[in-house]
Amino acid sequence: MSAIEEFNAYRERMNQKMMDAPNNKIMKRIFSLDSLTYQDGALDAKTKEMLGLVASMVLRCDDCIKYHLIKCHELGVTQEEIMEIFGVANLVGGTIVIPHTRRGLEFWEELSEAPKL
Repeated sequence: MSAIEEFNAYRERMNQKMMDAPNNKIMKRIFSLDSLTYQDGALDAKTKEMLGLVASMVLRCDDCIKYHLIKCHELGVTQEEIMEIFGVANLVGGTIVIPHTRRGLEFWEELSEAPKL
């Protein structure tokens, strides 16, 4: 199983467990708000995903970075754009972001080499 498939399977399985939990109104609302946030508005979805990627890198959340990389890939973000996004994230977040950039670049390369669905 590729890193992409493994990430997606785990995320789907655990998200479903959270959604199925009783009395889980808060998490359901957070998931709904997240979905609404990344829809086209004054900013298009692609721009919002790129912003989400920078924020995730600065916050050093590898799962979030992978998620936003997948969405950026789906929305047609280019290799050149990704490298600029990485640059902004490292400028804003400092050198502590470099290890996350390495892992993000490795994941992006796998996404770029994967067959289109």
